[in-house]
Amino acid sequence: MFGLGKQELSVLVLRDADSIADAVRAALSTATPEDRPGLERAAAIVARAADAPAAELRGRWVRQQLDAAGFKGPADSIHAIKALRKAEPRLSLVTAVSLAKDAESTGRGALSPEA
Repeated sequence: MFGLGKQELSVLVLRDADSIADAVRAALSTATPEDRPGLERAAAIVARAADAPAAELRGRWVRQQLDAAGFKGPADSIHAIKALRKAEPRLSLVTAVSLAKDAESTGRGALSPEA
């Protein structure tokens, strides 16, 4: 039958950086002089995380799934897409390919702690 294939899985990117930034700002308001430099650095890291594009977050998720599966290769390869769909069986082929392209185009997708 036609039209009864696997439904597309919608990928929702959740961000809680705003609440984390609020907590860091609150801590900064009462910080001791010794704690202030570390909290200021943390605030800068949180601000960068909040500005990360959705494609980078999706790419990071894909890399986490591939790393957990023990896959060490290009994220957009056929073997990576197979590993991704095995790790998350609800992904359609179209969605898995799209996510894999995000992962490959954003590199390792790790947030650098550099300020």
